[in-house]
Amino acid sequence: MKTKLSRRFGMFPSANEDAVAAQRHVNTAQCNSPSYRLAFQDQDFLLREELRPVRLQLELLKPELALQEQQIESTVVIFGSARMVDPETANVRMEKVLDGLKKNPEDPVLHQELVRARTIVANSRYYTEARKLGRLISENSERYRHVVMTGGGFGIMGAANQGAHDVGAKSIGMNIVLPFEQEPNPYITPELSFQFHYFAIRKMHLLMRAKALVAFPGGFGTMDELFEALTLIQTSKVRPIPVLLFGRRFWQKVINFDALVEEGTINPEDLDIFQYVSTAEQAWEIIASFNGLTTDGKP
Repeated sequence: MKTKLSRRFGMFPSANEDAVAAQRHVNTAQCNSPSYRLAFQDQDFLLREELRPVRLQLELLKPELALQEQQIESTVVIFGSARMVDPETANVRMEKVLDGLKKNPEDPVLHQELVRARTIVANSRYYTEARKLGRLISENSERYRHVVMTGGGFGIMGAANQGAHDVGAKSIGMNIVLPFEQEPNPYITPELSFQFHYFAIRKMHLLMRAKALVAFPGGFGTMDELFEALTLIQTSKVRPIPVLLFGRRFWQKVINFDALVEEGTINPEDLDIFQYVSTAEQAWEIIASFNGLTTDGKP
């Protein structure tokens, strides 16, 4: 898809045309010097510390153009722990621990693993609900509206993308490079699978088209994304949208929002920025109502 800008400058050679033409030069010492490379084809140059502002701009622009070309205007962002697994996987882990205890009933390590395995089984319901929510959003929305967007990893993110995949819908993944291996989950639409270097630009993209945010239980990354959204809404840097915290028990256990009010660090009305939900159906009803849809996705 050509932009207005590209059409306006159509009288000039395109970057692609010049890139091809640059390869036709005679093979001389001058032509082989790094200084002679076209700047936009010089990876060593683009990776210089001084080029960080340019890389930030490129990282903002590349996904933006791709989403425009796919005519995606609104998203529902779902984030949560990458460590949560589906019930089947959780139960298999539990069975392995129980088998071990049958052979070594006094093993203290296995007893600790049993406690953890039970927690994993209990939390696997969040995977089921995230998958169901991804499916509800995707099957009940108009074409290219309210597309599921996640952080691109596994766990809760993979479940939400899987829900969209279940009904043949597109979904978006915003992955990020980490020191350890971080590959995108297999349910993301390939042409909507993005990779980031900068957390800040990634979080900006997570919010730019968001019509709702759903935070499932998670760790530092989930808290980071949640509190950035709460701060931006609180300070009117973004328009209010539903911020849904999935699983009241978890959130009230790990964050004492009421204590922030009691200590005077937030206002009582700031608690109205978010609300708790316990089922995918409840979350979808809130999202649909806020965005002027009925629960069957029709205006």
